[in-house]
Amino acid sequence: MGRVAVVVPAHDEEALLGRCLAAVEGARRVLTAERPGWSSVVVVALDRCRDGSAALAAAAGVATVVLDAGRVGAARAAGVAHAATLLGPPADDVWIAGTDADTVVGPDWLVTQVDVAAAGGELVVGRVVPDAADVTPALLHAWGLRHASTAVAAHVHGANLGFSLAAYRRVGGFGPGDEHEDRGLVAALLAAGTPAHPGAPVVTSGRRTGRTPGGFAGYLRRLDEAALPGAPTEHPPHSDW
Repeated sequence: MGRVAVVVPAHDEEALLGRCLAAVEGARRVLTAERPGWSSVVVVALDRCRDGSAALAAAAGVATVVLDAGRVGAARAAGVAHAATLLGPPADDVWIAGTDADTVVGPDWLVTQVDVAAAGGELVVGRVVPDAADVTPALLHAWGLRHASTAVAAHVHGANLGFSLAAYRRVGGFGPGDEHEDRGLVAALLAAGTPAHPGAPVVTSGRRTGRTPGGFAGYLRRLDEAALPGAPTEHPPHSDW
């Protein structure tokens, strides 16, 4: 392994994309300093953007691919395909690190992933934490209870994934749907015998109105409703993410 592509899908994310790309750039600088054998590129997949997202990506100096699908699965797939084109063959030394435009990664995010790749791993599944500035203490507590499992692949988020390009292609890549494309990819990789390794956690927006019909924002909204006084005490099932 020696090349990593960070893929970020975006749909009208001008309010949050700038801080996302700044955090990714910070992780790239750490990667360059601590793992000098690795090079990196960033691709933002601009899906049906009608705001200033494209201008923000241009200002950040990252690569972009434009599509009009309105589906996060298609956007992620387009981002991976464009990254593969930019980097060129062979595929067996390319690592894809995926996050979301409303997410802030930590300085060690990329180093953690490429260390897994260097050891022969092909899949990283990392945790996300809602931004404490966006959620109530009750919701943050409910989140902690719901996500107490220590199993690496128990909680899958497109905002914090990593995989080899070769493994991705072997299972057919992301589905083109408007949500749960992340879970579909991870399920296919696990079914193919690809072990999941933990990644560094990231902080993602705690907004309740998202860019997909359900997705992370919808899950938080249901969890928030369940945390209200008088609401049932059981947590939403995992399959409702």
